[in-house]
Amino acid sequence: MANTTKKKTEKTIPGLVDLVFSWSLKDVLNKDLYKDKVKEIPETFLSINHYMKSFITPLVEETHADLLSKFATVSQAPAVEVLDVNAWKPSNPPKCLYNDILLNRVVEGKNIQRKYKPANGDLMALSDVMPTRIDDLNSPKRSYLIAIVDKVKREDPYQIRILSSQPIPFQKEGNKRGEQRNDKLFVVYLSNLTTNLRIWAALNSYEANTNLNIIRTVLKSDPNSAALDCSLCSSTESKTNTAISNSRTIIQSFGLDSAQQEAVLSCIATRECSHRNTVKLIWGPPGTGKTKTVASLLYVLLKMRCRTLTCAPTNIAVLGVTKRLVQHVRDGLEFDTYGLGDIILFGNAKRMEIDDHEDLFDVFLNNRVRTLSSCLSPMDGWISAIQSMISFLKAPMQQYQQYLREEEVVEKHSTNKLRKKIVVKTLKKNKNKASKDKRSSETRNNKADVVGETPNKGETSEEGASVWTFEEFVINRFKRIQIHLTYCLTGLYTHLPTSFLPLEVAKEMVRLCKMLQTLETLFGSVVACEGFKEVLLGIISSRNKARRFAYLYATKKGCLKLLKFLNESLSIPSLKYDYQIRKFCLKGARLIFCTAVSSSKLDTKGMTPLEIVVIDEAAQLKECESTIPLQLPGLRHAILIGDEKQLPAMVQSKICEKAEFGRSLFERLVILGHKKHLLNVQYRMHPKISLFPNSEFYEKKITDGPNVTAALYEKRFLKGDIFGSYSFINVSSGKEELDDHQSTRNMAEVRLVAEIVANLHRESVSSKHKVRVGCISPYKAQVFAIQQTLGKRYSTDVRSNFSVNVRSVDGFQGGEEDVIIISTVRCNGSGSIGFLSNIQRANVAMTRARYCLWILGNATTLVNSGSIWTNIVIDAKARGCYFDVTNDKRLSQANLSATIELGQIDTLLRMDSPLFKTAKWKVVFGENFSKSIARIKDPEISKEVISLLVKLSSGWRKSEKNRMLSNKGGNSSALFEVYNVKQLKLIWTIDILQQNSTHIQVLKIWDIIPAYLIPNLAKDLDILFGRYTVDMMNRCICRRVERNLVLPMTWPNYGNAVSRTTSAHDDRDQTLARQLSAMSLTDKPGSSRSSNNFHKSNLKKGGKSKAVWQTVSDQSTN
Repeated sequence: MANTTKKKTEKTIPGLVDLVFSWSLKDVLNKDLYKDKVKEIPETFLSINHYMKSFITPLVEETHADLLSKFATVSQAPAVEVLDVNAWKPSNPPKCLYNDILLNRVVEGKNIQRKYKPANGDLMALSDVMPTRIDDLNSPKRSYLIAIVDKVKREDPYQIRILSSQPIPFQKEGNKRGEQRNDKLFVVYLSNLTTNLRIWAALNSYEANTNLNIIRTVLKSDPNSAALDCSLCSSTESKTNTAISNSRTIIQSFGLDSAQQEAVLSCIATRECSHRNTVKLIWGPPGTGKTKTVASLLYVLLKMRCRTLTCAPTNIAVLGVTKRLVQHVRDGLEFDTYGLGDIILFGNAKRMEIDDHEDLFDVFLNNRVRTLSSCLSPMDGWISAIQSMISFLKAPMQQYQQYLREEEVVEKHSTNKLRKKIVVKTLKKNKNKASKDKRSSETRNNKADVVGETPNKGETSEEGASVWTFEEFVINRFKRIQIHLTYCLTGLYTHLPTSFLPLEVAKEMVRLCKMLQTLETLFGSVVACEGFKEVLLGIISSRNKARRFAYLYATKKGCLKLLKFLNESLSIPSLKYDYQIRKFCLKGARLIFCTAVSSSKLDTKGMTPLEIVVIDEAAQLKECESTIPLQLPGLRHAILIGDEKQLPAMVQSKICEKAEFGRSLFERLVILGHKKHLLNVQYRMHPKISLFPNSEFYEKKITDGPNVTAALYEKRFLKGDIFGSYSFINVSSGKEELDDHQSTRNMAEVRLVAEIVANLHRESVSSKHKVRVGCISPYKAQVFAIQQTLGKRYSTDVRSNFSVNVRSVDGFQGGEEDVIIISTVRCNGSGSIGFLSNIQRANVAMTRARYCLWILGNATTLVNSGSIWTNIVIDAKARGCYFDVTNDKRLSQANLSATIELGQIDTLLRMDSPLFKTAKWKVVFGENFSKSIARIKDPEISKEVISLLVKLSSGWRKSEKNRMLSNKGGNSSALFEVYNVKQLKLIWTIDILQQNSTHIQVLKIWDIIPAYLIPNLAKDLDILFGRYTVDMMNRCICRRVERNLVLPMTWPNYGNAVSRTTSAHDDRDQTLARQLSAMSLTDKPGSSRSSNNFHKSNLKKGGKSKAVWQTVSDQSTN
């Protein structure tokens, strides 16, 4: 019946691979191919069939979107040449489309960067050229053709079996006419379908799956019905209470808070109910000890011998919870590593980077299979090792004689006459002495008896040939057997499940390892003493009754007894192949760890049923993906741990994103009102960091733990208030831009991040304090730019004294560092910030830091966005945590240098520029100046210009002795000043603008030009200032001096007392005045009546002034 159902399913529902193969290249490139077919996934479902089918089309669209995104970068995709293609012989589809292909493992030249090593599930395109564009995959010679990797040979990963969408035309050798035709063929990696294929299988195989109990539970209309007390459990209430009491005792040493304890005990109580299926939610906001709670729960379940699967969306999450659990288990082990065999971690070793996690070697399935395969080998495994040791300790002389006989046989064919002589002589000598030793207990007084020396010194060939003495033989042979036997002993009691290996036997195995170590030590200490040989042969005489010999004899006798016991009592499984050992290990394990997708491998015949599935980071797992573990045989309860306030699963397709394809089961149950147990104390963030997230995202339900509120938790890694525990640092001079992949970056912020990291490193080295730094940005282009700028100057290893990790916000979810630097990137006038506005992404970014969180961003853009970042900036200002990049000298200098070097100096040439935030004078720039400064390619000149402008705006002026007046004559002309900047001249004047009801002096920067262009500019200014009234001219040249600083002056506006003669110029003044109206001077200047010092020109009140030129010498302005 089951087979019939399966055939029906395959007939009515095409496989995912079939659908992918059916797409033409035009279909793949059509981003709207499934736009009208994808429906929004509902929050409630009518049936299991409705539930499963709701995910099918979105899964197909997500697969399509992923493939489309890979085509966009096909020119950089990994690729390799095909050397040979062998099509399968069977003619019926789809077997006719299976091909065994041989790939070229040698990649040379420019293609070395695109080297490709295939893996199962890889989707690849086939092309007759190494593709540099999409059209190369659909040439006239070879139309669009794709394939999926079905099998990769373990011994040679470049020999693979593929299933192709069409027959593959490929001719390697010449044709019948003798013409050589060598087809060129390349395979190009596109994507890997393994995950989506497993999800597809889970969504389509439910009709044949008998365990849908958990699925039915999550589809109930009343989400809290399962939370009600079970009346059927009343009869076993005492059993439940006992279990809870025992669990409470077990977890006492873990230091759980009350909320964490309640979560663990609640899950244990649920496990005791065998009358219904339940789904429990544990809500773990950032830093609340979620992993610690899960590990404690799993430890209790292990002690209760409850068979449990723990899975998570990612390898990183799986490794994190496994590490914590294994540490708990190791701390509680009584007999070395016995008990670890009940724990299994499995998955792809390369993707898990398991080689970097030595503490997990003993529980990683691949390592376990390898070790047990060696220990269970009939030829050289456990049986061989223990029997060899028994034979050796029982009759060492017989073993030695056998050794000599073997040496004699070998030497029959040897040309070394001296070696032959040594072997024969030694053999005869030991045969004669064997009986004599038993009668008289005489020993040889031979200096060559010490370990490491050769027998009969000098009796060796020129080639160093030698034969061991009896004593040397004992030491060396024992050591060899001991190493092998100890390996097998530890391998067996570490990796065999406790259900197979009884505790009493494991105790004796551990004891035997210790006794063998003791025996090795005793051999080494008495080998050179008289009586050693007799003791080994079991001869007791007055000559060898010393205490050390008695101990050696007793230890040897005890070892033999223990060896015989284990040889008889330990029955090892008869498993020949690796797949048999894997199945045996998985069947006997109590705790199994893997990703949710990998859990599909547990659905095999003969597998011992699981009781509970624990899904960590459940809010990051797509609901359709969770159907894989939830359908495993035997499952009665599911425990989901997560936080729907943080980022959900990644979704490629915008269509799927709108259809809620990325929503997790955890989030959907929360939406429906399912009860969730809150972990309400956070132990990660300094209170200044946690304040905003707690208020904005968690309704102030989270309290700060005693560790973070302690005075010692407040750490300063850099000097200055700007680098306190929490800071928003305004970077208004940045400029957002798109990279080649249409991702956004802001190079000014990149430079600032690099500067902060450099300063942190400098302080860390100086203070010798360990610091872990994380740099976060929501944009891949920004992450890449920061990584490139930092290079390899800093370690990424968190165990080093100073480490820096740069990742996207999504990549940092679940992580934490001492210092987090966030680069928000966006900088525009419209307040557009894209997906930066995502509340969940903001939550993740702001909750990764332990001691310090520093946010870099353009405050104006973020405030204008009307998003969560508006609140972040406003909150920072209200709390006194808002700073400008100019508030720190080193950051300000780095920002200025970056702005100039990046050619973004125009961002500084505004009246509201941060350069002039604390200036005495307002600065107005002419259009010519902006154009001229942009043409300057030397960054040093640009820096000098900016430095000069800052000094002028502060009231600094050249001394009088460096200034000279020159009357050039001509028409009416105003004063203007010339300051040298290397070979260029900075031209500026004082101008008057109306601000509200006053007139105010401002600096007007006209241009920066070579000296020979000054006359041309002077003519233009003659015309311009010739239109000024006398009163206007007088006020332009009035000076107010205080302590060597020239400060701006203001006058009340008395109608038209001060005006220009042309209406056009009046309009210009009014425009500039309006720009100034919203601004305020840092220091309020005095009026004309209160000014204490005036310098006036020789102007006549009723007429125009003569042309007066104020110039400075060619001396440098620095």
